[in-house]
Parts: sequence; C-alpha cells; structure tokens
Amino acid sequence: MAAHPRPAGDRRAGPRRLGIAGAGEGIPPYVLPGPVAIGEALVRDWPALSAALLVTLKITALALLIAASLGLLLAVLFAQSRILELSLFPYAVILQVTPIVAIAPLIIIWVDDVTLSLLICAWIVAFFPILSNTTVGLNSTDHNLLDLFRLYGASRWQVLWRLRLPTAMPFFLAGLRISGGLALIGAIVAEFVAGTGGRASGLAYRILESGYQLQIPRMFAALVLISATGIGIFLALSLLSHLLLRRWHESAMGQGDRR
Repeated sequence: MAAHPRPAGDRRAGPRRLGIAGAGEGIPPYVLPGPVAIGEALVRDWPALSAALLVTLKITALALLIAASLGLLLAVLFAQSRILELSLFPYAVILQVTPIVAIAPLIIIWVDDVTLSLLICAWIVAFFPILSNTTVGLNSTDHNLLDLFRLYGASRWQVLWRLRLPTAMPFFLAGLRISGGLALIGAIVAEFVAGTGGRASGLAYRILESGYQLQIPRMFAALVLISATGIGIFLALSLLSHLLLRRWHESAMGQGDRR
C-alpha cells in the first residue's frame, strides 16, 4: 500500500523537534534537562553540592585575599622605586599571559597539598589586575598636589598615606572587582585538573563526577551554583566599592551629592 504524502502545512518533525522546555519538547534530559529537573537535582543533591560550594568559596576567598594584599604591597613598592617596577613587573606580566590551564597540572604535581595547589592557581589568575590597576592609580597622583606636599615638607610616608593611597583607592577597588571573578575561574579550572586526577574537591569535581555518571541535571545544578557565586562575588565587591567611595569620589557619588 502506498504511503500517503504528508500535507505541506503539517510541520510535525517527530521526536527531533526542538523546544524551550527541554526534555518535555523532544530533547532528551541527558542532553539538556529542563529547569524543573535542574531545580529538583539542586534540592535533592544539596548536601553534596553545598559542601563542594564551600570548598570552592574557601579557595576563591583566600586567593582573592592574598592577591589583594600582595598586589597592594607590590604596587606601593613599585610606586616608590621605578627601578624595582621595571625589574619585577615583567614577571607579573608573564604570570598573567601564561594560560592557567597549561600550568595547573604542573602546580598540582609539584605541590603535594591539593588545597594549596588550588589556592596557587586561583591566586595566579587574580593577582595581576589588582597589581596593575593599583600601580596605575599610585602613579596617577596629581603632580601639583605632590609639589604642594613637598612644599609643606611632608615626609614620604605622609605623601603615600594621605595622597597616593587615596588617589589609588578607586583603581584598587576596580581591580578587586575584576579579580573576584577571576579568582573563581582559577579555582574552578584548578579543580577540574585536580578532579581528573581522582582527587575530590569543589564544584568542578562535582561537574566531572556528574558527567561520568550521566547525572546531567546535577551537572547543570552545579553550573547554576557557579554562576550564582560569580554574580554574588561581583555584587558584594561592587557594594564594598560603593560604601568606601560614596562620600568622596565622583564614581560612587549620587547626582545630588556632586553639587
């Protein structure tokens, strides 16, 4: 019996028709789970995901703290000595341009402690923006104000504390906002490398584990947590910047406060 031809107006495409809702519209859940499946996985696997989230947050926070402290210290030293800046700044540039994916396996091999190796990887990624921005801020001090401070006999420490550091504060906070997200990225990349070696760590390891077990909704739930963490870090650092600058710097002052 001859098959009846399908009418031209019939646009049914069988099980391959794509839809927004995910698996309910033809896409298998092991390819793209729907929002409901991701939410259920987030609730069901919250104990394991929350523990991994704490590990990732710990690495990110410590790396950001070390990067901020060391970056500020080195920037102050660079501002005091041009020779020191020309001597050491190229090494910071080398750290910045070297892909962390390439050196993370070496760091994990060389450093026996997993947590310390993850911390080093995250610090390498987060360090340069703070150092670079703060150095630019310290070197952007108004020369007229510098001459005024010297005219009144201000010491080098007074010039640094009362003039250079306040001038560099907006630059430092801008670099801190950038480094917050980069520290999270560095931690995730290092966790991926550590996870492939069979060492449990943070959210990246949960993503690898879910992929091996074909638990795709749990994988997407971990991705949602990573994205939410990055957004939360940026908002927290933006709030910190606003609180520190709102009373005296134009970038954080309202329109009415500038009059």
